[in-house]
Amino acid sequence: MKRLMKGNEALARAAILGGLDAFFGYPITPQNEIPEYLSKHLPEAGKVFVQAESEIAAINMVYGAAAAGVRALTSSSSPGIALMQEGISYLCGAELPCVIINVMRGGPGLGGIQPSQADYFQITRGGGNGDYRVLSFAPENLQEAVDLMREAFDIADAYRNPVMIAVDGLIGQMMETVDLDWEVPKRVLPEKDWAVDGKSTRRTRRIVNSLYLDPAELERHNLKLLEKYRKMEAKEQRYEIANMDGAEFAIVAYGTMARIARSSIELLEETGVKTGLIKPISLWPFPKKAFENLPESLRGLLVAELSLGQMIDDVRIVNQGRLPVRFFGRTGGILPEPEEIGEAVLRLKEEVA
Repeated sequence: MKRLMKGNEALARAAILGGLDAFFGYPITPQNEIPEYLSKHLPEAGKVFVQAESEIAAINMVYGAAAAGVRALTSSSSPGIALMQEGISYLCGAELPCVIINVMRGGPGLGGIQPSQADYFQITRGGGNGDYRVLSFAPENLQEAVDLMREAFDIADAYRNPVMIAVDGLIGQMMETVDLDWEVPKRVLPEKDWAVDGKSTRRTRRIVNSLYLDPAELERHNLKLLEKYRKMEAKEQRYEIANMDGAEFAIVAYGTMARIARSSIELLEETGVKTGLIKPISLWPFPKKAFENLPESLRGLLVAELSLGQMIDDVRIVNQGRLPVRFFGRTGGILPEPEEIGEAVLRLKEEVA
């Protein structure tokens, strides 16, 4: 059934449909409609909603619920996600599945409440300690957002790892029609034989832990995590390639910037400049596969972000010097016009002529 919904509310509804059991969070703009929606509808379904006293408290409540085998969710915006970084490292270290929604706003610091993509480093590199990775997906529109949200808990459980859904404030606040089955499905989930849920016997003692005082034991644990991350890289790279046949240039963009880039591509087509789109959907693992079979006609890549340039590092790594890579970005919450991105492509064309 299609309904007109605000992005944050659609994400919240999709989380319920994905099997959400408990939400823990703290208010911050521009994601506040998520906890607001869940505060009404989770208790109605016999589930748990807790407004924590801070983002730090919220992520640690997620840790406790996830350790008990519960499908747990938190949501926040950029500064709040920064406060959660230690807890996210703990979740990864203890191999606890959960879902985190980041509705990005401008920064650094408190910044502003307008749309931004300047959390890319935070999302893909992490601000917590140690060698860890968070599976991260960045949808372009509300339908893609709810589809990823409904799948996120299954992915988190499959890898015993946090999953982040990253949208910017525009996607969180905009309204679009989304196709959602409104009835919450009845689920029979596989038993979590690792969960500290009180069901274990003395012979099968269960412990959730990320503390290893023996260096050799800690190294074994890290190597085990590395093997899991390699499986994620092999199986979870997601992307879209559009308008690439015979393209001279390609715009690399995700989320809101991918939406704008599509209009830029249409404008460039009118001027006779064939331009394609490479849209990462997974931010980590970064979709290296999208760059493996680019057409021989391609002469350059333009990375477009709502930042001063962060994803461009990953594009340069996977490009391996094969094509010129240039950057276009706006920051401060300013959304570019399609013509601005088109002009950046034309400047790239002049440069490589």
